[in-house]
Amino acid sequence: MSPRKLAPYVLRMLAGYQKEGRVANLETLVNDIGVRRADLRRTVSALHREGYVDALRMRLTMAGFALGSALSRAELPPLRTMRAARAAA
Repeated sequence: MSPRKLAPYVLRMLAGYQKEGRVANLETLVNDIGVRRADLRRTVSALHREGYVDALRMRLTMAGFALGSALSRAELPPLRTMRAARAAA
């Protein structure tokens, strides 16, 4: 899965965690989003390089929080298509 496709889900999930005062780590994100750990790690690293996530603390920057909050009301496309879901099963 590409970081471009997964990034909105990560930003939205981390923004929700921060609003609730919850602490996130890689495992909680893997379980809550339902993706592979390697894909999530690649996406978080890309978001860190772009300045949206502090990967060491697993917290959003101000810009990342703004994007994640905006995405909380947006309808995101499905992570997997039906064909990909059937192939995985």
